[in-house]
Amino acid sequence: MTEVIDGNAVASEIRESLSESIDALAEAGVTPGLATVLMSDDPASETYVSMKQRDCEEVGIDGIHVEIDSDAPAEELYDTIDELNADSSVHGILVQMPLPDHVDERRVLRSIDPVKDVDGFHPENVGRLVAGNDRYRPCTPHGVQKLFEAYDIETEGADAVIVGRSNIVGKPLANLLLQKAPDGNATVTVCHSRTEDLEAKTRNADIVVAAAGLPEFIDGEMISEGATVIDVGINRVDADTEKGYELVGDVDYESAKAKAGAITPVPGGVGPMTRAMLLYNTVKAAGLQEDLAVELP
Repeated sequence: MTEVIDGNAVASEIRESLSESIDALAEAGVTPGLATVLMSDDPASETYVSMKQRDCEEVGIDGIHVEIDSDAPAEELYDTIDELNADSSVHGILVQMPLPDHVDERRVLRSIDPVKDVDGFHPENVGRLVAGNDRYRPCTPHGVQKLFEAYDIETEGADAVIVGRSNIVGKPLANLLLQKAPDGNATVTVCHSRTEDLEAKTRNADIVVAAAGLPEFIDGEMISEGATVIDVGINRVDADTEKGYELVGDVDYESAKAKAGAITPVPGGVGPMTRAMLLYNTVKAAGLQEDLAVELP
């Protein structure tokens, strides 16, 4: 029988444990602070930021939210980041993507103090991760690792295929699974739009991670019996519902579930873990910046 991996439940456990860590910091006079910066009129981005701020409030993190008009000069965003870097009450900075076309995304990522870069996207933090000396693991890949841990899914010696090579999921997750560590030691293949005979690669995998941004792209015919299937995708497709759409992953859930040994649903799988690991990184950042030992789940 296929095991459905419950990201909501695992994320809830992590938030509970983080609340204890936050209480310990409070005894030392420290409240972790996370600043979210939104420079977009995109409703989805506004929703994501709102959810992150709500998560902060629930666990006791001080949420600071800054909104910048999407038509404002790019310098306004760069100046805001400089101010947040200098603010000692802010331990983590998250600039919500995507950004307007006139803003240099690379400059934004480089501008955030690496110690406050709780997304883990600053070049310094990317380099540390690749070298096996990570400061902060990017939230979605780390969340996937936590799901493996919670469900006793062995990565050591496993053949893992990641479909998608983004800087946010595919590349960092590949690097984490390659590391010489208990939650790594996998043999990793990264597939993408130029991969030939993708099905042959996914069918031979013990673990398939779908992160291509293509609705229901991976189906049951593309995986082996008993494989673990992690669906990172979240896509809005037209549907006969009250809203006129529904959310689906990059995996055709029903056909894949019929063959998988374990699978994440969408929604309720990887998504809640991404938000939980952002809180995790913020608490870790507070401990590092305040020179306090913090127990993390």
